[in-house]
Amino acid sequence: MKKLLTAVAVLSVLGGAACAQTSAPKEAANPAANQAVNIEQFSAKVLTTGLQAPWDMQFGDDGYLWVTEREGKQLTRVNVQDGSKKVVVKIDEIFTGSQHEGLLGFTFDPDFAQNHYLYTAYTYKDNGREHAKIIRLTYDPATQTAGNPVTLMEKLPADDDHNGGRVRFAADGKLHYTIGENGRNQGTHLYQQNKAQYLPTAEQIANKDYSLYLGKTLRMNKDGSIPADNPVINGVKSHIFTYGHRNPQGLVVVNGRLFSSEQGPSSDDEINILQAGGNYGWPHVAGFVDNQAYAYINHSKSKQRPKDGEVTDVKPQKETDWKGKQVNPLKTFFTVREGYNFTDPACSTSTYICWPTISPASINYYPENGKNAYWRNSLIVSSLKNGALYVLPLNSAKDNVQGDVRVYLHSQNRYRNAVPNADGSKIYVATDVRGNVIGKEGKVTDKLENPGSILEFTIAQ
Repeated sequence: MKKLLTAVAVLSVLGGAACAQTSAPKEAANPAANQAVNIEQFSAKVLTTGLQAPWDMQFGDDGYLWVTEREGKQLTRVNVQDGSKKVVVKIDEIFTGSQHEGLLGFTFDPDFAQNHYLYTAYTYKDNGREHAKIIRLTYDPATQTAGNPVTLMEKLPADDDHNGGRVRFAADGKLHYTIGENGRNQGTHLYQQNKAQYLPTAEQIANKDYSLYLGKTLRMNKDGSIPADNPVINGVKSHIFTYGHRNPQGLVVVNGRLFSSEQGPSSDDEINILQAGGNYGWPHVAGFVDNQAYAYINHSKSKQRPKDGEVTDVKPQKETDWKGKQVNPLKTFFTVREGYNFTDPACSTSTYICWPTISPASINYYPENGKNAYWRNSLIVSSLKNGALYVLPLNSAKDNVQGDVRVYLHSQNRYRNAVPNADGSKIYVATDVRGNVIGKEGKVTDKLENPGSILEFTIAQ
């Protein structure tokens, strides 16, 4: 018998902190944890366990959940009736790492019923250097396995941080792929130049030099070539559809529009609509151009380069100092005032967990005709830090968010992906295998209740 969830709460965020955008909310130790219990009820169970770092997850036309296992190097089908699993394909070439490397996004061809094509992205090594690759596979319904790999793009930027990795088709039939800026200007990459604003030359594109595709969303034909109607940016047409991104891990098409979720630094995770040729500001801007709690320090310009502590020979750049034109986000998690205290004693050993961010890992859509009236026509964003789902209602035109953000289904897990079933009666959540999370009673822990699992939440009628 599968283990039941040991704790499931149904939560709703209080108004001010959750909806903070251009104005600063009242300061709290952690705005993301400012939650109150809602009366709605869900039943919950563990559908399946033993997944090796599930990452992407989608329903196939066969009614099965298809899941990439980042560390397992494999794509797996999961039967939602009994939780049984079958490996569709294992790719030995994949290079795995602790958190951002391995088998990442996948998607079905829009004509999958006819051609049985699958597309997936992963990290690999070539001559000792790490890269990312996008391939096409052909699925055999008779054997329920996939093979015949065809490389669409290779030697894309990849590293041990912020690889992005989502693969999705837009309504126009073009394939999109998100790439983060590989964690440049932070952590172990503190003194490496952040190139999310850098754009390639025509010569680089002709030579298939994709080194400046960092911090971008790519748009390509099914064979990996550059579409004729891709935007011309800085005089060059390339695969680049949008740029100025930090770590865009979520991508979903709603009413023909591409919505993206992007992980912020110590504040200002973003929900965006992607516009052709759009610049989304990173690293000069986090969230809105408001000079609130973020300033860009280009550590690569420092001559001091201390191992510990802050550099003092590089002047912080205010967001308004940047003269670029940014596409503003629809929503942030969370915008806090200048002078906000990011040091919380409750997170002394894992400071980042108490920052006012949720670390959005995926974004999906709950339909207008779904069985839960509270969720209809909403975006569903899964949180790694808080082990919860953030539900953002859309307006009738489906081009903006409206009303309060609601937070549901909290448990002591890191939520990597969340997908509703066809009628919206169930929500399936894939969980990380390790990492820190805000657990019970708001305390930080690395003791996950259901690591490497798929949780099934059934909405009460």
